[in-house]
Amino acid sequence: MKTLELGRGLLAAFALVLSTSTASAESGARTSASQFVASLHYRDGHIELPRAKAHFDLDPSFRYLDQADARRVLENYWGNPPDSSVLGLVVPRSPGLDEDGSWAVVVTYSDDGYVSDDDASRIDYDELLANMKKDTAEQSKERRKQGYDAIDLVGWAVPPRYDGASKKLYWAKELRVDGASRNTLNYDIRVLGREGYLSLNAVAGMAELPQVREGMQQLLPMTGFDSGARYADHDPSTDKIASYGLATLIGGGLAAKAGLFAKIGLVLAKFWKLLLIGLVAFGGGIKKLLSGRDRQRTVR
Repeated sequence: MKTLELGRGLLAAFALVLSTSTASAESGARTSASQFVASLHYRDGHIELPRAKAHFDLDPSFRYLDQADARRVLENYWGNPPDSSVLGLVVPRSPGLDEDGSWAVVVTYSDDGYVSDDDASRIDYDELLANMKKDTAEQSKERRKQGYDAIDLVGWAVPPRYDGASKKLYWAKELRVDGASRNTLNYDIRVLGREGYLSLNAVAGMAELPQVREGMQQLLPMTGFDSGARYADHDPSTDKIASYGLATLIGGGLAAKAGLFAKIGLVLAKFWKLLLIGLVAFGGGIKKLLSGRDRQRTVR
């Protein structure tokens, strides 16, 4: 009877400490995230991108992180592979990076040359999607070898659309990441310029599609190339011409930026890793306690 009462007491104590440990781990994870976000250096308003000969004119709803802080967010906070091509990160003022529903826009630039839009009206988006799914499956094999989560391209979240007047192309994909409880949204914008294109890649959860779609449409007119580097400034007699068209911009970007798609799964994985570390340590203490009691019984 005493043994049964002792067992019940230990179970009650375990449940109490387990609850306390879980709450402490959750609180610690939130505090750590808040401290990280508070350490970032945001910029507002007019943002120059010298490497791309482009700029942002951000309204108060957006802020910008330069390359160093952008890579800290992508690589240290979200757990993505290192990427020196990242120029910066456009971040909505609300929600914050440490809040539910957060999202951000990764900024990169390609100087492959002037991309002709002659194929805009001839692209078969169904065929393109099928090819992209195959490419994604191949990329996932390499990601697994490198220790990253595999990715499955589910389909279009927003079908591709090209605005011939502004020379801006945009679309969105729905992706499934191994181990994630919800699917990932990848919303892309390509702004065409004289010497290449600016890439804006938003990463979020599928539940955030309405606000991301609205936010990206707001960001479109705030993005442009400097005078002399615009698409309209193209000189066919002197300028370098890219070896591909718009279809490749849509299909080829997936493999190049596959590392960015892991955000949702890895954020959750990091939190649970912190939680499990606490629980494993606690479990080790309980095991020692029970083992000690067993040894005492044996000695007696």
